Amino acid sequence: MRIASKFPLLSLAAASTLGFAGVAGAQEITGAGASFPAPIYSKWASEYNKATGVKVNYQSIGSGGGIKQIDSKTVDFGASDMPQTDEVLKSKGQVQFPAVIGGTVPVINVKGIAPGQMKLDSQTLGDIYLGKITRWNDAALKALNPGLALPDAAIAPVRRADGSGTTFNFTNYLSRVHPEWKAKVGEGTAVNWPVGAGGKGNEGVAAFVARLPNSIGYVEYSYVKQNKMTYTLLKNKDGQFVAPDDDAFKAAAAGADWNKSFYQLITDQPGKGTWPISTATFILMHIKQDKPANATEVLKFFNWAFTNGGKSASDLDYVPMPAPVIVTIQKSWGEIKDGSGKPIAFK
Repeated sequence: MRIASKFPLLSLAAASTLGFAGVAGAQEITGAGASFPAPIYSKWASEYNKATGVKVNYQSIGSGGGIKQIDSKTVDFGASDMPQTDEVLKSKGQVQFPAVIGGTVPVINVKGIAPGQMKLDSQTLGDIYLGKITRWNDAALKALNPGLALPDAAIAPVRRADGSGTTFNFTNYLSRVHPEWKAKVGEGTAVNWPVGAGGKGNEGVAAFVARLPNSIGYVEYSYVKQNKMTYTLLKNKDGQFVAPDDDAFKAAAAGADWNKSFYQLITDQPGKGTWPISTATFILMHIKQDKPANATEVLKFFNWAFTNGGKSASDLDYVPMPAPVIVTIQKSWGEIKDGSGKPIAFK
C-alpha cells in the first residue's frame, strides 16, 4: 500500500520578489514537527520548488518534536497541531500562527465494512481506548449499528507512539466528551494509554491500521483519503452522525475568534454539520531572530502558500485559512524582529 508518508525531508523554494524589509533571504531554511500537515507542506513544496531553488528542509517528527526543536533553536520554524497558550509563548519569546485547518478521523480495518458504514459516538470511542469495549460485536457498538454485520473479533486499538498534536486533539476531544477518559487519562501530546499499539507519525498509524485486521486508529483526514482507508462516522455535539470532509472541518472552525488569539481549540463544536475532532495546525517562530535572513524566507514561503496554495489545500481536504484571518496572520508577523529590534516581515 502507498502510504502518504514520504515527508521526513521536504524541499521547498522561496520567492524573492515579495516586499520584505531587512536582509536578503537565506538559501536554505529548516523546520520540523507535526505530521498532520505534512501532505500539504509536501504539495506546496512541489509547486513552490518549480519557481526558485531556495530550500526548506522539513522533518515530519510529530508536534512534540517540533516544539522541542524550535525551543532549542535547532530549526527556523516548528510545527505543532497543539497550539501553545499565549502565556507559554510569552515565556518562551515565541509567536505562532495557523497554517491550515483539518480533522482527526477514526479509521478501522474490519473485513466487510466500507468507509462511512460504521457509526461511533464519544462514549464508544472513549470506551474502546479505555479498554472497556474489547470486541467489535459489543452490545454498545451493535446498538449504534443495528444493520451492520459486526464480527465476534477482538478490537486492536492503534495510537501514536510519539509526541503528537494529532494525539493532543484526539485526547482533548475525548476529555471534553467522556468524563471517565478525562479523569483517568486526560489530554496531551503524549498520554498514558490504557491499551493499544503505537505507530510513529500519522504515517505510522495509517500503515499499522492498514496491515492489522480488526484494528482501529486515528489519523489526519488527508491520510485517510490518500490511502483509501475506512473511516467511521462520528456523532457530533448536535447529535448528528457526520462524515469527515473539508465542509465539516470548516463548520467546526466557524466560531473561532482568530482576532482575539491564535490559541484556538475547535474540537466538539456546535452545529449540525461540524466534525467533532477538527483542528488547526500551527507554525512556531521566535520573536527575536538570531538568523533574520532565515526568518524572512520562512515568512515569504508561508505568504506564498496563503496567496497561492489554497486550491492545493482544498484538494487534499484541508481548509485554507479564510482571507480575513490571513490578514490578521500577516499583521502578526510584525512581531518577529532581528537583533536590533527591526521587524523583518513585509508591511
